[in-house]
Amino acid sequence: MADTRPRLPEWFRTSLPTGELQRKFKETKATVTDNMLHTVCQEARCPNIHECWAAKDATFMVAGQECTRGCRFCAVGSIKVPPPLDENEPANLADAISTMGLNHAVITVVNRDDLPDSGAAHYRKCLEAVRERTPDVTLELLCSDLAGDHEALHDLLNGLELEVFAHNVECVPRLDSKVRDHRATFEQSIGILKEAKRLRPEILTKSSLMVGLGETDDEITEALQLLKDAGVDLVTIGQYLAPSPKHLAVDRFPEPERYDEWSKQIEEMGFLGWACGPLVRSSYKAGELLAKASARLRTGKE
Repeated sequence: MADTRPRLPEWFRTSLPTGELQRKFKETKATVTDNMLHTVCQEARCPNIHECWAAKDATFMVAGQECTRGCRFCAVGSIKVPPPLDENEPANLADAISTMGLNHAVITVVNRDDLPDSGAAHYRKCLEAVRERTPDVTLELLCSDLAGDHEALHDLLNGLELEVFAHNVECVPRLDSKVRDHRATFEQSIGILKEAKRLRPEILTKSSLMVGLGETDDEITEALQLLKDAGVDLVTIGQYLAPSPKHLAVDRFPEPERYDEWSKQIEEMGFLGWACGPLVRSSYKAGELLAKASARLRTGKE
């Protein structure tokens, strides 16, 4: 059978780093290879790995390799009853981040609906272990929706040293039932983001939208406003790409100029930081995004 998936537009190209950035990327790659470390950057074949590793950013996934949910856009495998949590994972994660000499680390997670707290206690142990081992590394947690459990969220965030709490709404509200697992909704995700900001207003909150799933431009604008109303500080928008023919098909490829327009909207709405582009992913240049947002905050207070 012929592959009927749409071809990628010509602007889907990445440029390799040169000079000092190339040296830093190769240094990070060698460290990962020599120490047999595992990152989401490699395993997801992220198109931005050269830029992020050159900036000493990397993303790691904890709590297992398979998810208890089955969202129709995601390449992560689905399982009803995952293996038990790895008690050594916090220490191993801390070792990996220390060995890589990172400036910023993103810790992402799989959904663990099989656990009473959706894995919140384990996520906290991982972050605390990294903070103790590498206190100068800025940390970003790309969290699940914790099944909407605000008590679990409180236990996770209470007193935790964290720069960014992220949770992705993924798509516009109308497409929830088409794109996401039935246990995930825009409303539940917004509730987690809003509660995180209420519990820890000093921690920056972040979310991400994919385009090319069947949404309209007006719906993207409306979703952005809902995120702003929830107190979200940072936002990213990127192109959805189907991991396989079995996943949702791509509906459209907005041109780069459209992303520029979204960036302008986001700035006018008052977000502290944003990244918009065809190849942007939720962790794209996460450390740089945090640094720019922190600078805007300092400027605003002066």
